[in-house]
Amino acid sequence: MTTESVARARAAFRQNRIPENYSGPLHLATVISFSLLVAAVSFAMLEDIKPAEWLTIPLTFLYSNIAEYLGHRGPMHNRTRFFAGIFQRHTVEHHSFFTDEAISFDSPRDYRAVLFPPILLVFFFGFFAVPVGAILYFLVSPNVCFLFVFTAILYYLNYELFHFSYHVDPRSRLGRLPVVRRLRRNHVLHHDKALMTRYNFNITYPICDHLFGTLYRHDDPGVSR
Repeated sequence: MTTESVARARAAFRQNRIPENYSGPLHLATVISFSLLVAAVSFAMLEDIKPAEWLTIPLTFLYSNIAEYLGHRGPMHNRTRFFAGIFQRHTVEHHSFFTDEAISFDSPRDYRAVLFPPILLVFFFGFFAVPVGAILYFLVSPNVCFLFVFTAILYYLNYELFHFSYHVDPRSRLGRLPVVRRLRRNHVLHHDKALMTRYNFNITYPICDHLFGTLYRHDDPGVSR
């Protein structure tokens, strides 16, 4: 997209999607506070954990990475009847607001273009976490359920903070962190219009991108744009 088209997309999003009383720092603080509260309550519910139950944490981490990948590669980049709003929000709006050549926020009000609104939090956490947690509670054990919720909500927070960090000024203290710089490169490439529907769907750790052959780097031979 040209500089002019990005400017038009940003102006339209700010006019149509960002309320006048919106506060980016408050949105970010709400995401962090909600996630930490759910994690703390879940952890407080644990009692007499058996050694095997601790395996819930790495298994949930992998499950969350798969959910992140499938949610991003699926409804976020493919218009469907039931999730058209998610496609509109992500592919149409987010990828017009941020491109590989214009990846950073202009102001804290632009946080709205990155952080999940409540409806998408309900979708992802409700669709991927709550049903599985309920099944684990009744079929395995309450501890496994609460360890699952604990890990899933912290993974969600990890997702939000990483995604947020990719869109800050790369010269900032946060943008200069080595882990952010490394993962940010994958995300910037995903915002290339020629690549966004085919590569780099993991926002956090590119585990599934490795497994499913969708990891793209500038130096990858034989990968077409």
